[in-house]
Amino acid sequence: MPDVKHFDEAEALAAVEQLFWRRGSAATGIQDVVAATGLSRSSLYNAFGGKDDLYAAAARRYLDHRSRPMFDQLAADGRGLVAVRAFFEQLLRLRCSGEYAGWGCMMANANAESPPDAVRAVLSEHHAVLRDSLAAALKVAQGNGELRSGVEVSGAAELLTLLAYAINLRSRSGATRAQLRSAVNAALAALAS
Repeated sequence: MPDVKHFDEAEALAAVEQLFWRRGSAATGIQDVVAATGLSRSSLYNAFGGKDDLYAAAARRYLDHRSRPMFDQLAADGRGLVAVRAFFEQLLRLRCSGEYAGWGCMMANANAESPPDAVRAVLSEHHAVLRDSLAAALKVAQGNGELRSGVEVSGAAELLTLLAYAINLRSRSGATRAQLRSAVNAALAALAS
């Protein structure tokens, strides 16, 4: 007869997501996961697989619950450069104040490590969704005549995606909102007509 699970997988995965987000994979051992979830190693392995599988599941949860809603909002916002600026203001607020200030972004943090293949797939998806959302907003801006002549939307979207990752990493190491905002202002000024 199969063993009946006596814990909430979603709740356990949320705790693991925060652990990997805050500490990264390299600094997180399975005993840390056991302590954070209150589950035994065997329960964790039976539910999620090994540490790499657990890390990939936590990364997927982060993408689906934290990143994608922001990205979808950006892509659907029809205000052009105003939407892009609003996205970066929200990012600065999240990274520099509140409960998760100083944690950076789990995806940016994972990019700075040598993640397993399963996590690399999630990182690639995260990057593509962010870039495509920024491209959608920039296409609106271009249609509104807000971008200077000659701006290539796909290249500008990639540039802003990399800026978002840099903000996430620099906020983790203590950069101030004002410092990070100046980079956003410079990037957007370079694109604007």
